Amino acid sequence: MGIRLLAPFPTPGAGIVENAFAALDRAAERSSAPLVVGGVSFGAHIAAAWSLRNPRRCAGLLIALPAWSGEPDGAPAARAAHLSARWVREDGLDSALTQATRDVRPWLARELHRTWRRHGADLADGLDAAARHPAPELAELRALDVPAGIATCTDDAVHPTSVAEDWARALPAADVRRSTLDALEHGRDPLGRAALLALLRAVSRR
Repeated sequence: MGIRLLAPFPTPGAGIVENAFAALDRAAERSSAPLVVGGVSFGAHIAAAWSLRNPRRCAGLLIALPAWSGEPDGAPAARAAHLSARWVREDGLDSALTQATRDVRPWLARELHRTWRRHGADLADGLDAAARHPAPELAELRALDVPAGIATCTDDAVHPTSVAEDWARALPAADVRRSTLDALEHGRDPLGRAALLALLRAVSRR
């Protein structure tokens, strides 16, 4: 779409939430224009929360698979993250990956191997920190007056489509598009395309 991509990687570990906000702050400082901010799952929560903190520095949102609204309160993604952190601490990374990928789709197994190893020894603390951190409340999202594109996978029980739809109803200018986890086997394009199409639709509605 002609938008320059900045993909900051926050320092992992117990401070991953604060580090993610700081990474977006640095990206905004380097940019001469407001940012279209996005993320997947926990990254979606961070993007929306950062935009609430920085409304003049945000031009739009690209949100994929938001996992909950407000406090985690036993949300499936939070439970999965805490369980994964326990496996890492008790059994080590290799064993935790074996358990976490036993019954998942091949592409997700590859993604978990790639990303978990990237976090190294700080993985468990980072998982717990992300799982404890509240997402924006729906009432807060109602004040976020930027166009937002939201992507959801209708067969993803960990990131319920109902959450994405709640976010879309709460945001003043948002659209939601649907894909499936099965569609992601050959690349993440369907998820990104859904979010981009939803953003374009939200912009056109304004």
